[in-house]
Amino acid sequence: MARSHLTLAALATSAVPDLDIAGTRSYSYDLHGDFESALLTSRDGTELIIRVPASQDAETEQSADLVALRSLTPGVRSRLPFDVPEYVGQTPIGGTRAVVYTFLPGDKVALENVQPGDGLAASIGRAIAAVHSLPTSFVTDAGLPTLSAAECLAATKALIASATGTGLVPAALSKRWKEAVDDEELWRFQPTVINGALTIDSFIVREESVVGVIGWSALRVGDPARDLHWVLGMNADAAESAIEAYSLGRGAASDRNLLFRATLYAELELARWLMHGIQLHDQLIVDDAVAMLDSLVERVHDDDVDPLAPHTGPIMAITEVEALLDATPLDREHRDASRGLPPVAEDRPPSDDEFDRDDD
Repeated sequence: MARSHLTLAALATSAVPDLDIAGTRSYSYDLHGDFESALLTSRDGTELIIRVPASQDAETEQSADLVALRSLTPGVRSRLPFDVPEYVGQTPIGGTRAVVYTFLPGDKVALENVQPGDGLAASIGRAIAAVHSLPTSFVTDAGLPTLSAAECLAATKALIASATGTGLVPAALSKRWKEAVDDEELWRFQPTVINGALTIDSFIVREESVVGVIGWSALRVGDPARDLHWVLGMNADAAESAIEAYSLGRGAASDRNLLFRATLYAELELARWLMHGIQLHDQLIVDDAVAMLDSLVERVHDDDVDPLAPHTGPIMAITEVEALLDATPLDREHRDASRGLPPVAEDRPPSDDEFDRDDD
């Protein structure tokens, strides 16, 4: 049975010494049942949120998120044009832990409702560019994953090998993906700080601007294209606005092969969905993934039409990318794939022993 917001408020007073709560109500950034959450208002007007993971996966995510938030020092945060939650306290509960964070007020927006222009779409692009412009040293100092371009390529090859090894990936897609990972030019890029798990659900919005970003469990140094693949699922004009703002924000650091890799990662979400179903022994997910892979191969049967590497032709226009992604999980009712899947296992950051469950 789910805990009430009053129970969660009582836990918060245990997690945060001297916390004087004036009001509480059920609330969640998360619409998918991964956490039990409540919004708390203290006597001095401060708003906090308490979250209790509802599954082992959610607990793992929470642990990694805590490590990442600790690494985002005030100096690092000052470089970002948006707010990031702060860790306030924790307390053990039922074999897991309740964690209290500062609350970031604002709204969520659906992917299909992001409008083009210099409003929210551009703000999203600038926000991602700001993350990718952070110094990599703080990630390394925190012991978080720091992947070279070669290691990013190796992880991508491993995913493709696992998916194609099932015999369920159409031969045309296997060939297309193999050609992409075999193209050395495509994988010559400078790794940057990335959030690693960005989706539209990551952004807190007010008045058509990004004012906060939540969900930092996959913070690392890696391929910037990993943070952009979901953007290609926006309305075509909105995606173009976001990517243009991103490119302006990155300036000379921008990567001309970025969208090729982003498109590849978008397609590989289907491979990850397939492997997710196989790992869970869930035939419904496997069948769903196979159906989407079959639909995708119909769109990309000709590499000259939808190239994944520079040598095959000009980069796809945003409108072509949007049409390509019509066949991806973005429109599936039983999974909100705008969230994406969690980072593949070998990409997960380690948990940090400094956040012991018995700590207050």
